[in-house]
Amino acid sequence: MLLGWVGFVPWLSVLDRARSLRAVLAISWLFAVAYVLAVFPWFARGIAAYTGARPSIAFAVLALSAPLLQPQFLVYAVVRRLGRRGAGAAGLRAALAGALLYVGAEWAWPKLLGDTIGHGLYASPRIRQAADLAGAHGLSFALLLVNECALAIGKALATDHAPARARFVRACAPAACAAAILLALTGYGTLRLAQLAAEARVAPRLSAGIVQADISRYGELARELGTFDAVRGILDEHFALSRQALSQAPLDLLVWPETVYPTTFGTPKTQEGAAFDREIAVFVASSGVPLVFGAYDVDAGDEFNAAVFLEPSRNGRLEFESYRKAWLFPLTERVPKLLDNERVRRWLPWLGTWKPGAGPQVTALALPGGRQLRVAPLICYDAVTPELAIAAVREGAELIVTLSNDAWFAAGEGPHLHLVVSAFRSLETRRSQVRATNTGISAVISPTGELLAQAAVHERAALVASVPGGSGSGTLMLAWGDWFGRVALAAGLVLLGAGRWIR
Repeated sequence: MLLGWVGFVPWLSVLDRARSLRAVLAISWLFAVAYVLAVFPWFARGIAAYTGARPSIAFAVLALSAPLLQPQFLVYAVVRRLGRRGAGAAGLRAALAGALLYVGAEWAWPKLLGDTIGHGLYASPRIRQAADLAGAHGLSFALLLVNECALAIGKALATDHAPARARFVRACAPAACAAAILLALTGYGTLRLAQLAAEARVAPRLSAGIVQADISRYGELARELGTFDAVRGILDEHFALSRQALSQAPLDLLVWPETVYPTTFGTPKTQEGAAFDREIAVFVASSGVPLVFGAYDVDAGDEFNAAVFLEPSRNGRLEFESYRKAWLFPLTERVPKLLDNERVRRWLPWLGTWKPGAGPQVTALALPGGRQLRVAPLICYDAVTPELAIAAVREGAELIVTLSNDAWFAAGEGPHLHLVVSAFRSLETRRSQVRATNTGISAVISPTGELLAQAAVHERAALVASVPGGSGSGTLMLAWGDWFGRVALAAGLVLLGAGRWIR
């Protein structure tokens, strides 16, 4: 988090010494490759584990894809070059236009992993609160401006021919700018935390239990044990951990991870499947606590990744609602029609077959004691974009429930990145979040982004935590949506054009 404020300075310094646009593009291309290989090596290992390719091939694919995964670096560098960065007003315009179009490029070309450098500021409890104004992209913009200020300070102090006093005076303006940005972010966060703490003291509380059984690779389990024994073992583990959670405290809600029930629920394909459906329903009825869990759903031959909302039965009938995952990961879950043919599937047997759901949804759950809870469901990749959570909260959602399966990340920082990205959905909407994953990291997240409870990667755990429920505080992100990226794109283009017109 600390490195982020100055981490781009060496790269920016090299860019400013480049003598041509071609050199700027080459330097930025290399920087994108270095960045991807340094920050996302776990993604290459995940590609290798999922597709069966050799790790060397997966890393080569990752390196070659760097400009597509991180195009904002090239945009930023070119804009700074076209702005003819220099001293005074010209340098300021170039820095602002570059930072604005960096963020605008990320918005216009959605990132595959939903990442932006602003996510690094999650480590600061105060600074991250500004995400309810402009999201993670707003924090990225602030980081870039402080890096530009740090570069200007370094240049001012390194001017050999100027007297020391003159160098110091020249460095004061960018130093004051950086200090103002940091003070504004910290001050806003301090005020917001105090306000949210007061709201939390009077808000109704919700007690949630999360099961993380550390079971993954259901297909391999089914091949080794047979489908029946594999599902039997998965359910037994989750029943046992659920009872452990129920014994810790009275619960309002139980949550299991994405696709934890690796078949359809409510429309069984076999007699054994119908028996498993009834067993889950009996468990929910006996516990008296509603259950949210991941399963499959079918409709007219199409299959969906779904979240099932199952309440204790009041009349002996099996009644439930489901949410279908809206944002599917490219290729592994959803294949474009252009590539979806028998020949391609023979070459790439791991391609996905799911269809996307209709979009954001709010599901009402009857909690013990008669209270109604309105839930915004998200499944895995749904949490990468702010739009789904914002739309659901606008419709009255009081709690975000996220189901995920991060086992394909294999190893590394992938699960942590996904957790942080998900936490920003709570920061932007000021809604608590209950997040259940198969192998970690499961967590309970407060409206301030604080992790109230978490289970580490490959930990077998039953988490129980109490979070504020209810509508919570309003935010600019709720009022305007994910606005900062489009505004930054337009403002950056105007500023770049104005600079060239002035010259």
